[in-house]
Amino acid sequence: TGHRFVTPVYAVGKRSAGTLTGDLVLVAQGDLTLGGRTRPDGTVAYTDLDHTYANDFPGATLTPENPLAGIDQLARQVRESGITRVDGEVVVDGRLFAADPVLDPTPTPLIVNDNLIDLLTTPGDRAGAGARLDWRPKVAPYEVTSTVRTVAAGKPTAVTVTADEGGTRIRLSGTIAAGSAPLLRTSPVTDPAAFGRTALIEALGRAGVEVRAAATGANPVGRLPHDYRGDPRVAAYTSPPYEQYAKLILKVSHNLGANLGICLMAVAAGSRQCADGFPVLAGFLGRAGVDRGQVELMDGRGGNPADRATPQALVQMLAYWQRGPDARLFRETLPVLGVDGLLADNCRSCPARGKVFAKTGAAVGGDSLNGRFAVGAITIAGYLDRGGGRFDPFYAGVNGASTANTDPAGILSIGNDLALVAAALQEAPGGP
Repeated sequence: TGHRFVTPVYAVGKRSAGTLTGDLVLVAQGDLTLGGRTRPDGTVAYTDLDHTYANDFPGATLTPENPLAGIDQLARQVRESGITRVDGEVVVDGRLFAADPVLDPTPTPLIVNDNLIDLLTTPGDRAGAGARLDWRPKVAPYEVTSTVRTVAAGKPTAVTVTADEGGTRIRLSGTIAAGSAPLLRTSPVTDPAAFGRTALIEALGRAGVEVRAAATGANPVGRLPHDYRGDPRVAAYTSPPYEQYAKLILKVSHNLGANLGICLMAVAAGSRQCADGFPVLAGFLGRAGVDRGQVELMDGRGGNPADRATPQALVQMLAYWQRGPDARLFRETLPVLGVDGLLADNCRSCPARGKVFAKTGAAVGGDSLNGRFAVGAITIAGYLDRGGGRFDPFYAGVNGASTANTDPAGILSIGNDLALVAAALQEAPGGP
């Protein structure tokens, strides 16, 4: 839980006065946020409906932190090391692990802003006015334009996001109702290493370091050295402890972070292949007393069609955490009913508010034939606070359901029903 990621920048070449004749290399370490969510007190910020869900559900919002904060910090450290000019390249070393498309979303060794461009549309002052657009992080060669118009209050809001083949020319079109809240959408960063390289070059410029190389273009991996023996480390960003990332992943159901965990387990086992993280996970489940025959996994998020886990296996896992020294820490990383995370808006006035600690999950797909969503499973599992220091593990779930139409509210309604079931279990005299 206390592990911290240290992302270094090395000066590869010769230095004379303030000039580096050679390359600056950022060696990616699989840091999920790279400072982009870190508060001044060292905790990691999240909103109850994360920006990674902005294209799927209404109401997603942004954290106020600067997504480029870690990159900016690295650039300032390079300048503080005495380098004022780089007569060479800036390169991202992403050899930590190989991207595995089976994992969706696909983790990369360098992640900036969850590999997303945030697009925020605010309605104009009156119907017919152009909507206001803001976006982040602003890194070349990304350009965003909008033709979204404001329509009368109560009229439909419908904003479409399109991008060119490289993903760097993004366009928003459609309508947004006057008086409505700002609407968040996202567009994917298609080449995270090239994006991070450009972000670092631009940050170096802001910090007072001139780079001869072109700021945009492919990441020149052919210039990477075999290793960094003898090359001075001129900057390093140190992450918050991993427990903060665990809280982010579990509170908001951060799918990229969950998949990244599989790749990082592979790295810990000495492999660059993310699939080699599964034997590590299997060993942990065995030590935890979980019957592995009751679990099937192809990813870390639980979204692959092959993913399965029985209620018994989940309760075995929950019981394991209760027995260990990190019981309270683990419990408090889970969403709290009516308080935060994906359970923030459920059961806010129930007696069980604040007394259910639970992770939700959903495996939902489109049913084009019937114009609705097919619900493979929507579940909730965690702990019921029974008072006196007693926390009972529980599970509740729905399989094989469907919604009435393609409105995401139908999915949220099933989730709310399960939250009410959890509340009823917590409030039941003597326990479930």
